Amino acid sequence: MNRLELKGGRMLLKQGKVYFVGAGPGDPELITMKGIYALAEADVIIYDRLIPIQLLKYTKPGARLCYCGKEPGDHAKTQSEIHALMLSEAKQGRVVVRLKGGDPGIFGRVGEEAAICAEHQIPIEVIPGITSGLAAASYAGIPLTHREYSSNVAFISGHRSEDNEKKPVNWAAIAGFDTIVVYMGVKHLPMIREQLLKHGKDPHTPVAVVRSAATGHQQTSTGTLDDL
Repeated sequence: MNRLELKGGRMLLKQGKVYFVGAGPGDPELITMKGIYALAEADVIIYDRLIPIQLLKYTKPGARLCYCGKEPGDHAKTQSEIHALMLSEAKQGRVVVRLKGGDPGIFGRVGEEAAICAEHQIPIEVIPGITSGLAAASYAGIPLTHREYSSNVAFISGHRSEDNEKKPVNWAAIAGFDTIVVYMGVKHLPMIREQLLKHGKDPHTPVAVVRSAATGHQQTSTGTLDDL
């Protein structure tokens, strides 16, 4: 049951809420002001591995911090446990911030987490953030669009869920984009390169590989699709 608050001598039911906040890609100064306000309001912050940890200083005294980061083969919490935690806290009338690296809607699982909240009639609000694909390119001095060279951009994931792995990838369509931003693609880089070349991408297409986007440790390697 949602917690009760006394107002004007009457006990009122207080409803919980979940904010899905994009923390940005690494530089803590890239979060929105609206995201900071949500952090300051929250009773509970459920945060991922790749958020700028400095953002937690904006939480109010007494706020509960719950780490649920995921690394390959090492998950602090399963996705089901994250769902259960969000629901439990919000149903007790607490304001929850689900703090995600980058933007919640770009490979951030906000769709499934928001759907769970909707099923349980818990109010939500999504606060966008700067996605790592955009920030990585900007911090490397690479515009994703250019009037003379690129009028469209595709954002794709190099790592898919087991269910998605069974679905064919339309590499012909992907190869047709002027600019392609690949997230989590290092493991499958040879395959991605092979498929793009196979489906007509020019071997001399410029390529940049970026790690640790928008942090003091960002590294950028450049070349072409042919010598990637």
